Amino acid sequence: MAVFESTYGDITPSTLTITERVFAGLEGRMGAVCLIDGVTGASLTGAALVDQVKRLAGGLTARGLGAGVTVAIMAPNMPDYCVAFHGVTWAGGTVTPVNPSYTSYEVKHQLQDAGATVLITAPACLEVARAAAAESNVETIILMGGGGEGGGDVFPLSAMMGDPLENQALVDLDAHAAALPYSSGTTGLPKGVILTHRNMSTNVDQILEVFQIKPGEPTVVFLPFFHIYGLNALLNPYLAAGGLIITMPRFDLELFLRLTQDHAAPRMFVAPPVAIALAQHPLVDEFDMSKLNSIFSAAAPLGEDAAAACAKRLNVQVLQGYGMTELSPASHLMSLKTMQSGAVGFSLPGTRSRIVDPETGADKGVDEEGELWVQGAQVMLGYLNNPEATAATLDNDGWLKTGDLACFDADGYLYIRDRLKELIKYKGFQVAPAELEDVLLSHPSIADAAVIGVPDDEAGELPAAFVVIAAGQSITPDVVMAHAAERLANYKHIRRVTFMDAIPKSASGKILRRELRDGLAAG
Repeated sequence: MAVFESTYGDITPSTLTITERVFAGLEGRMGAVCLIDGVTGASLTGAALVDQVKRLAGGLTARGLGAGVTVAIMAPNMPDYCVAFHGVTWAGGTVTPVNPSYTSYEVKHQLQDAGATVLITAPACLEVARAAAAESNVETIILMGGGGEGGGDVFPLSAMMGDPLENQALVDLDAHAAALPYSSGTTGLPKGVILTHRNMSTNVDQILEVFQIKPGEPTVVFLPFFHIYGLNALLNPYLAAGGLIITMPRFDLELFLRLTQDHAAPRMFVAPPVAIALAQHPLVDEFDMSKLNSIFSAAAPLGEDAAAACAKRLNVQVLQGYGMTELSPASHLMSLKTMQSGAVGFSLPGTRSRIVDPETGADKGVDEEGELWVQGAQVMLGYLNNPEATAATLDNDGWLKTGDLACFDADGYLYIRDRLKELIKYKGFQVAPAELEDVLLSHPSIADAAVIGVPDDEAGELPAAFVVIAAGQSITPDVVMAHAAERLANYKHIRRVTFMDAIPKSASGKILRRELRDGLAAG
């Protein structure tokens, strides 16, 4: 077996829960502000955050909503999100983060699959939350974000506060799900990814070994906390390092630049479309970015030309990293000390990697391409209620098959070449073709359908549908797109439709997506 060890060496797996790890980083900075709402300016000190987390945990526990309970959080970024997340985990519960742009159809699926009985949301999401909760096992809806009273069936977050739960509820670090984010994995419909406390807190330690965040260091975060990138690569590590998080509820370039300027943030964390905007948009010239020294891009590949243009315009280093929800999320990161154009960095401390031939299963060596497999304390426990998907992704020795084609050079730098998996990356979000196909096939005029991603300069990829019309029926592209749009979040919307007589498939019935791509390219 050819194993690529981390050049950073090993790391001792964390012995703390994710909330204990965050609290440990706040110990010396209790009087300092650690969270600021970038829109309203409302803030929390370390002491206030710890107090609110413990009081929420106490209130949940007193109501029987603490240990062993799965709580969904559906809200944009705000300081209360951090209170809610860590209040649940401190009480011994599990958080399943829900995309606030989801439709009730999508929310309902996650609530049902995760077994959530409590839903914490924000005023802007309340209507969808109520509709989804009504078709699930959710019995309690809690409203945060200063929404006040939400109605007879909704409790404000302040009403859920109780006597502080002084100590972390007992949990098994290796078996208890701290978080249950949903991911399409290497293929298929969204699945609950079981991330344990040790997964998450160890990954925080691994990330901080590379990022070296300083106490008090500010950063502006628009990357959503419902996404593992925003949650456990930014929010938790910054708090665990004693840093300062300025939240944004959604991406707005002007506000992002203003907050970065006003707080003199030395680093930006973005996805590729934002990096491209930073390289091109005239707004950038209106703000003082002189304190900025680096931009970190992840969630999707950033081209070398785009990275170079961004670096030149802002006079910064542009870094990349690699990870996935199933890795809590990080496995490979670039640091300012280890820059290498085109690479995503070295394996994190305590992370082992293999490059495996996807056809033969043989291990590959230096400069040879194959599927990236990862082993480490940050690797998920498995997929919720889905042993088949877990077995297809994790082998018996704990190696996670990432579904990405990659190679290592002689110095230990990892390069991501292509995706073996079928996921579409739209502005950094993962879109599973199978989920879109399932929705399309629910229309009575559609006999068969296939979805692929087509390249787009701004979004990375756009979902494109190929549709076979049912016998005796008629349908237009606009109707196809509207049918999907009614049921799916904006980033999953079908952007183009091609009608055909039959979807190309293998003898086993698998859609031949490469033929669809080749057909579009030829056309």
